[in-house]
Amino acid sequence: MYCGYTACILSMVEDNSTFAPEFFLLGFTSQEDLQVICFVLFLAIYVVSLVGNLGVITLIRIDSCLHTPMYFFLSHLSLLDACYSSTIIPQALLNFLVKRKAISFMRCAAQLFSFATCATAECYVLAAMAYDRYVAICNPLLYPVVMSRRLCIGMLAGAYLAGVLSSAIHTVSIFHLPFCHSRRINHFFCDGPPLLALSCSDARLSGMVVSAVVGFNVLSTTVFILVSYWLVLSVVLQIRSAAGRHRAFSTCASHLVSVTLYYGSCLFMYLRPGSTATLDHDKLVSVLYAVVVPMLNPLIYSLRNTEMKNAVRKAQGRLLSFLFPHVP
Repeated sequence: MYCGYTACILSMVEDNSTFAPEFFLLGFTSQEDLQVICFVLFLAIYVVSLVGNLGVITLIRIDSCLHTPMYFFLSHLSLLDACYSSTIIPQALLNFLVKRKAISFMRCAAQLFSFATCATAECYVLAAMAYDRYVAICNPLLYPVVMSRRLCIGMLAGAYLAGVLSSAIHTVSIFHLPFCHSRRINHFFCDGPPLLALSCSDARLSGMVVSAVVGFNVLSTTVFILVSYWLVLSVVLQIRSAAGRHRAFSTCASHLVSVTLYYGSCLFMYLRPGSTATLDHDKLVSVLYAVVVPMLNPLIYSLRNTEMKNAVRKAQGRLLSFLFPHVP
């Protein structure tokens, strides 16, 4: 979808007068025994993340009961999680095994662009899911009319478009800078803050642009989500039966947990004054929103969701019937 934008951006960053043929990702540690542990841990997380997210997408596609706006957005949330964890983790796994942890200038720019696109689009998909819950609880009778297929596709297209445009600004703002000193990135992937720390020119303006773009995306969607849930809460509290209130809250619980984990780590990472001394802490925060959250989302949305559990049981039944057709 955004390959053309990537080619355009890479052609722009090639004009950098101090073009760096490659960078070196320092990762977490230089101790070989710890690198092996990190490799096993990241590999396990990546496998669980891919299986979980692709499993959610498959379940939603094959089960007609899940062909609703809520699960439409959830399938794309899973797609984004699978994509941006795949943008980061394979390179990290390779670096755990090799001594020369190099990444080319072009691959670094492409990694940042792809990651920023998916991460930004996820913010807007989470906001769209909050609006879906608002309509479902506050206007249940109008839900099929309001949450039309046309609106859902339009909101999703807007999310992806915002991701591409924001990441284009993000990437160009960073990679137009000269990197004439150290090319050792104190991180396990090409992220904005550690790259800005490497520039030998005044990177304050670029840092302000990146913070402004990220801040607009995160804060605008955060406000939208908070307003949506404030309206939801005002309606739920008017429900007289405890069972009804519990049922209404349970439809929002998974989304709220996912939003809290994702937005909390993003706000801490980007919307604060940066310094070289905090880059080591940033790596741990990045693991949360870039590696752990994509793994947890399928579990968050499946374990407490009755419809997803039923879909899993149906899929298991179909698989068993296919494998053992003669067993009653």
